[in-house]
Amino acid sequence: MPTPLLRNLDPRYYVDPAIHAAERQAIFKRHWQVLGPVSQVAEPGQYLAVELAGWKLFVLRGKDGVLRAFHNVCRHRGARLLTEGSGRCEVLRCPYHLWLYDQEGRLRKAPWFGEDPGFDVADWSLEPISLDTWRGLLFVAIAPETGLLEQLGDLPEEVADYPLESFTAVGTERFVMRSNWKTYTDNFVEGYHIPGIHPAFHKVIEFDGFETVARRGVVRMTAPQKGGSIYGGKWLWMWPGWTLSVFQGGMNTSRINPLAVDETELVYHFYFADLSEAAAPHRQRTIDTNIAIVREDFGICEHTQKNYASGAYRPGPLSPKHESSVAYFQGKVLDAIEPRRAAAE
Repeated sequence: MPTPLLRNLDPRYYVDPAIHAAERQAIFKRHWQVLGPVSQVAEPGQYLAVELAGWKLFVLRGKDGVLRAFHNVCRHRGARLLTEGSGRCEVLRCPYHLWLYDQEGRLRKAPWFGEDPGFDVADWSLEPISLDTWRGLLFVAIAPETGLLEQLGDLPEEVADYPLESFTAVGTERFVMRSNWKTYTDNFVEGYHIPGIHPAFHKVIEFDGFETVARRGVVRMTAPQKGGSIYGGKWLWMWPGWTLSVFQGGMNTSRINPLAVDETELVYHFYFADLSEAAAPHRQRTIDTNIAIVREDFGICEHTQKNYASGAYRPGPLSPKHESSVAYFQGKVLDAIEPRRAAAE
């Protein structure tokens, strides 16, 4: 009996706000997300504030040296405490009504609040979230269903021979594209589009040797390199939405962050072993080349998103040679959201 033809997801999974809402709860609330290098919060008082799938969060290293993570939400009227980005913070003071929290998230003062026998500052600490680190990378999770190492699956084995901790983060790039996060992820986990979308990249790899393998929680893509390539020939995607790619003398990571049903943020960090002035041109060339490839994906993802929204597309076949990892990723999405969606209905 012939193997059933693999097909792409129905377009409603990319355009339906209800499905996007289900993904926020079942996927992005329940799984660990990478925030980049832990060096961003290496010193006491340093913080990193981010938005993840609509949640405002921040990580802060206290004066005691301990890393903690919280919802970036004042317990009074819901104001944002810290603007997105990194910086230093000795005290957490809400800009709205000046409620004051310590670095452990405890409410210390609610000025001019008035007398109320039912109000106790001890009841109004910031809402904490889970935090962990792995090989120099920082992760957070709102309500994780597993530990970080369990979610990482086969990734530790994939990068066991790479000196990740020896690389230093030296550059960050942020992009926003008008497409669903899955539209972009479908694109990332296959190399089938390389000849058409990335001609310069295509020239420096042996495309006939490009291989895509889905493992536990990881998609590994490899390709033999031609002379003059800056690439390491190994690109990794991890569930639910981050990447790690190695190149000569370093690596990059990226976070695939759904801002809306049709809007996705990509946050890239670039890491290098050689930080010398002499190597600066090579570092910049590596960053620029990687950024150019990322930008080349924008157009095709955004136009594909519009076609999904138009109602003109019906699910097409997936290549068993190049797109089995697309089917793997889409299957994980369905496994995560369908039981919860069915229960809700």
